[in-house]
Amino acid sequence: MNTRHFSQLPKPYLAYSKVIQGLVFKKPKLEKVLPQVEYVVDALKIDEKHLKAYNNVCGFKNNGRVPAIYLAVLSQSLQMSMMTQEAFPFALLGLVHIRNVITQNRPIWQNETITLSCAFGELKPHDKGLQFDFITTAKIADEVVMQGVTTYLSRQKVTTPVEKKAENASATHAPDLQVQEVWDVSENTGRRYAAVSGDFNLIHIHAFTAKAFGFKQAIAHGMWSKARALASLELPEAYEADVQFKLPMYLPSKVEFLTANESSQTDFLIRNQKSQKPHVAGIVKSL
Repeated sequence: MNTRHFSQLPKPYLAYSKVIQGLVFKKPKLEKVLPQVEYVVDALKIDEKHLKAYNNVCGFKNNGRVPAIYLAVLSQSLQMSMMTQEAFPFALLGLVHIRNVITQNRPIWQNETITLSCAFGELKPHDKGLQFDFITTAKIADEVVMQGVTTYLSRQKVTTPVEKKAENASATHAPDLQVQEVWDVSENTGRRYAAVSGDFNLIHIHAFTAKAFGFKQAIAHGMWSKARALASLELPEAYEADVQFKLPMYLPSKVEFLTANESSQTDFLIRNQKSQKPHVAGIVKSL
């Protein structure tokens, strides 16, 4: 595997020019093989002002800790570079974020220096195309403090049916979920989150730009929804948070946040208050 080292995170906007090129020029057909490459930021220092802005948008406390999901969001700039700088076989526009797993092994503090790395995981068949993973790892010295798996779907024509398997425990049990909060998610949530995450995908920014991609309104970022849920829970010192992204959350929306506690895990669900349709389903397990 080839490794590329960085002194700081790549700027997300540098990748967007190539994303926009994809609107004009059709991507040449490449063999469906993921590049064997790893991108590493050797000494990442947390920007206190940026972390505070992220916490304010997502609902986390400003208590000196770094939410593990924040490191997953920072790694998205590595992911964007990997998809635009390497021989990546899929068009970026149209990729669907379907699952995200984050593991925190211990609390992470904002004054700690982190080695943040990202590599491609497996390429697997999906009943709607092909799915692949990004594997993110955060180390402090030689200690792994956080790992993340981000799963994307590239819609493809499927000629051979794919056997569906339960991806996680949420598919095999039915917890007794109870409404804990009702959230009024404002129309500008996508723009506010984009400003701190660097994810300016046009489906999140405004109804006008979202309609160009087939959405009736702008939709909330999935990683904002997950972060908002985690910020509403009492998280253990070490945990795994596994979510499946379901139906789009149109902006603005009124949604319900439901939870169910069972021994060492908490199930949660974000659903539309009126239609009761699910947006995000997840499980937090204590480690």
